[in-house]
Amino acid sequence: MVRSFNVTKKERLKMLDPIIIICTVILSSMSIITLIGGYGEFPDLTKSNIVIQLGSTVVGIAAMMILSMLDYEEIVEKLYGAFFIISVALLVVTLLFGTSMGTNLSYLRIGPVGIQPSEFVKASYILTFSRHLGYAKEKINSLKTLLGLALHAGIIIGLVLISGDLGVALVYIGITAIMLFCAGLSIWYFIGAIVAVGLAFPYIWDMLDYYQQQRIIVGFNPDLDPTYWGYQATWGRRAVANGGFWGRGMFGGDFYQITPHSETDFIFSTYCEKFGLVGGVLFFVVMAILVIRILFIAAGARKSYGRFICIGAAAALILQTLENAGMCMGFLPVVGITLPFMSYGGSSMLALFILMGMVQSVRSHHDKYFFALGREE
Repeated sequence: MVRSFNVTKKERLKMLDPIIIICTVILSSMSIITLIGGYGEFPDLTKSNIVIQLGSTVVGIAAMMILSMLDYEEIVEKLYGAFFIISVALLVVTLLFGTSMGTNLSYLRIGPVGIQPSEFVKASYILTFSRHLGYAKEKINSLKTLLGLALHAGIIIGLVLISGDLGVALVYIGITAIMLFCAGLSIWYFIGAIVAVGLAFPYIWDMLDYYQQQRIIVGFNPDLDPTYWGYQATWGRRAVANGGFWGRGMFGGDFYQITPHSETDFIFSTYCEKFGLVGGVLFFVVMAILVIRILFIAAGARKSYGRFICIGAAAALILQTLENAGMCMGFLPVVGITLPFMSYGGSSMLALFILMGMVQSVRSHHDKYFFALGREE
């Protein structure tokens, strides 16, 4: 007979994964150091922005600690539907009343504060889709089950696409694909999807705006148009190269000052110019340790949807890191993706810590039904 045990908050805190805490603190510290080092040179960065980033980090760490003590199973089971409805409502409200950031209608302004709902919805989506996968995993290859999952994902991803935020939508699609694969979806479905996208590509291409087409074409080779469509990637790449091996120092560097959005989407270029190849390698090492640790936690999850929550979190970190670093070095199209825990933005920082709090909850509650603590409920 399996019985559960009462666990105090102090004992629950001891179950937190210290590696995740250390990695997230290191990465967010890198962000703050980079922003302080470039203060006065970033065109749109003020002291209040740095305070916001620091405040978002502190609040995010607190949120991660609080979430870690909540039982993810109870949250998912009781609030699964509410999270989905709230996510859809947030995205719809953003479409109706949001403000533009470039060509994307993806921000809500509440007084002096601007938030990006799609960042918070990402965490909610991983939670709700994980629950759906946990419910459907035994019938994952059933067409009826797959259609239900496709509807779930399609509503959220479709609303993000309508807002014009192609980069964020691609991250959602990638997270969904990885989670489906790990849930046991037949490889033939993926092959079929690839073939279908290939056949539909000419029609999809015609549906894209001209600027989106140029970003994709020039994105893989910024030298095709280095003064206009490839301008941002060209200067971002130069900033990375200018960092050399050791970098130009915390307050050094020149090319990042010319690179548009060097404090947000292109902060990796700024960071590498300041801290060089050594700094860049350190970032990837810390991020790799974080992802690997999350996957270890996934393996020990007591519920299948706890495992999928961790897989979704790891997928988000991997996809955003690879795409952001790729576009900063001129290898991939510029699609407006933040670098996890590094790019300036309170919404992105806070949402990521919330996601890590969910992972920590999976970790701290993995032994709910075991006798290790020695006290019956």
